[in-house]
Amino acid sequence: MDVDAAMGRALELAAAAQTWGDTPIGAVVLGPDGAALAEAANEREKRGDPTAHAEVLALRAAAAVHGDGWRLTGCTLVVTLEPCTMCAGASVLARVDRLVYAADDPKAGAAGSLWDVVRDRRLNHRPEVSAGVRAEESAALLRAFFRDRRGL
Repeated sequence: MDVDAAMGRALELAAAAQTWGDTPIGAVVLGPDGAALAEAANEREKRGDPTAHAEVLALRAAAAVHGDGWRLTGCTLVVTLEPCTMCAGASVLARVDRLVYAADDPKAGAAGSLWDVVRDRRLNHRPEVSAGVRAEESAALLRAFFRDRRGL
């Protein structure tokens, strides 16, 4: 699966998250061969779990099937919104080789917008980062979600 197709799937997952009241964010983890290993949508509201971000759930599921324990060496994390500090940290600690995200998050992004956890030279791993893949689609989904939540 190429990155554009993976982002398309992540956008589908993000849209589904709205049905249970979660912020529309989706994530897909691609294995070294490009095949989808795992996918998830935000489930904080659904699970009542503040750590149930799409990225964390997808990384956990990918680690369970990757075959190298918790190390996701050679894998790519594709997500619809720039990861927060928790999720950026999780991608570094999981040793993903590449992080691809759609829309920037100027309020909480930790891959360059507000912080830059994934490129911090003090850490022992720094994934390659690609931003802006299908960004407008993701941003439109998020804008519509928050507009509806605010009743505008």
